[in-house]
Amino acid sequence: MDFKLTEEQQMVKEMCRKFADNELAPKAAEYDKTHAFPWEHVKKLGEMGMMGVVYPEEYNGAGMDYVSYAIAVEELSRGCASTGVIVSAHNSLCLSPIFYFGTDDQKKKYLSKLCTGEWIGCFGLTEPSAGSDAAGTKTTAELKNGKWVLNGTKNFITNGGVANVAVAIAVTEKGIGHKGLTFFILENTMKGYSVGKSEDKLGICASSTTELIFDNCEIPEENILGKKGEGFKVAMHTLDGGRVGIAAQALGIAQAALDASAKYAKERVQFNAPIAKNQAIQWMIADMATEIEASRLLVYQAAQFLTEGHGDRRKASRYAAMAKLFASETSHRVTHKAIQIFGGYGYVKDYPVERFSRDARITEIYEGTSEIQRLVIASNVLGDY
Repeated sequence: MDFKLTEEQQMVKEMCRKFADNELAPKAAEYDKTHAFPWEHVKKLGEMGMMGVVYPEEYNGAGMDYVSYAIAVEELSRGCASTGVIVSAHNSLCLSPIFYFGTDDQKKKYLSKLCTGEWIGCFGLTEPSAGSDAAGTKTTAELKNGKWVLNGTKNFITNGGVANVAVAIAVTEKGIGHKGLTFFILENTMKGYSVGKSEDKLGICASSTTELIFDNCEIPEENILGKKGEGFKVAMHTLDGGRVGIAAQALGIAQAALDASAKYAKERVQFNAPIAKNQAIQWMIADMATEIEASRLLVYQAAQFLTEGHGDRRKASRYAAMAKLFASETSHRVTHKAIQIFGGYGYVKDYPVERFSRDARITEIYEGTSEIQRLVIASNVLGDY
């Protein structure tokens, strides 16, 4: 078993780390305060190939593997968690279903602009009555006069307010649960498509999280994504990659908190010595570092399963869920300890650890809550019984 990064993976790590340190981290507090979408940095990331990391060069993608993708999201999130989730949602939730389930024409039309960052993408699954339970979807789609007509509302949509392209799920056949769901590709210029409420969030404040409203939204018949009635399959496939992306985001936040804590512990003097001399602080640092490294191994392992193909869906789902569960809960614990190490200074906005804690909290919720991850893992382990 080789744990060494490939030359390409190491290059991505160094490139994204440098970008995070020099460009993202200095602006992260301002973005958090103003809730301004980081357009400048997103455009640069498009030029760097990070808005289409794993997709083929024929669609203007970077043609890298999923481990490189996880590394990129981790390093970017270390500098700015909002930017990390913008990149993750764009790559995992919008580009992925189009790449794996789209027609050749759909790939050529949409991926070529999404991979460069010219267009931003989002994923419309969650609704007021449907979150963990996708079968509770209320948005409907009816085929009328050669066009699909969508009606309904999506909420908590990452990149929703800035997206040019949305991949959204709707009920195409009522009364049969998840078997009646179908995905569609929408453009924000389509008749009946509008952006609703923008959420005022606890953390990741620079990412756009909004409602999407479909009011007799007219979609060309050819914009159906995959086959009618296979929406649940598309969603589950897509969420595996999404969970690896969020696990990587959580990992990056945790690493930023550890880095800040170690630096502060060596500089902060109490009782005539740096607090790093205290065993209580050392043990917190040790626990933080160990859990982060364990998370990293789980995240990279899950990413490798995605790289090797989607042949064994159960394994891919299992390890994606494990990575997301452990990394997100690690991020929560690590950022909590970071505030404790900083003491009173950790509770004020002059220092970044309070932001890290707020940013970390969402990683236990979106792309499936920790409780849903445990259900996925348990189902995979137990099988039919």
